[in-house]
Amino acid sequence: MINVNIYSTTKNETFAEKAAYNTRVKIYGILSKNIDLGKLGSIIDVGVTADRTHISSNFFENIYPNPERITAFSDQDASWMENEYKGLKFKKGTALEMPFENDTFDLVFSSAVIEHIGSIINQSRFIGECFRISKKYVFITTPNRYYPIELHTVLPFIHWLPKNIHRKILSIMGDGMKFFANEENLNLLSKDNLKKLCKENNIENFHIKTASFLGLSSNLLLIIEK
Repeated sequence: MINVNIYSTTKNETFAEKAAYNTRVKIYGILSKNIDLGKLGSIIDVGVTADRTHISSNFFENIYPNPERITAFSDQDASWMENEYKGLKFKKGTALEMPFENDTFDLVFSSAVIEHIGSIINQSRFIGECFRISKKYVFITTPNRYYPIELHTVLPFIHWLPKNIHRKILSIMGDGMKFFANEENLNLLSKDNLKKLCKENNIENFHIKTASFLGLSSNLLLIIEK
């Protein structure tokens, strides 16, 4: 069964969920080594989830010690976060047209969202929007398409096939996998894809790091500096 709020087939308190959380803790560590979070006055987390059942959900808010500096943004209703994290502000809307002025936030943070917003055109627009509202930094994470296990379906290797073939296979595997056969729900990216999307948005000052699981690069971390 798929949890559509987090685009995942994994259940809480399983090995897969614990592994996802541990990887996200590593990602936070990489973020804090590359950006001095203590010097940032304003942060937006683009794509928070309404899910409250998984330990990996909204991990940034669970770790970062100054929630009053965070604006949580999502097309899901995660307004409960304002009660959970003192001083945090929640705003609902679409990540492809965010209701904020240019250069609003010191850091635009987004974890495992870009692969769920549809076409490559939407993904380019998403990066452009994150860059537009950022004053200093953008930090975007996404699963590495070329990791052997696809992290949403937990299926090996078939996601390395051309995308139309991968989606065809998923569509005949049953109702659970049909959800991920739709581009609007899952559109995996590679390091080269991220580089191309940055260039399309005339972004030059960026670099891509990786987070690893079992010795291989499982997640791509796009860091942009204005």
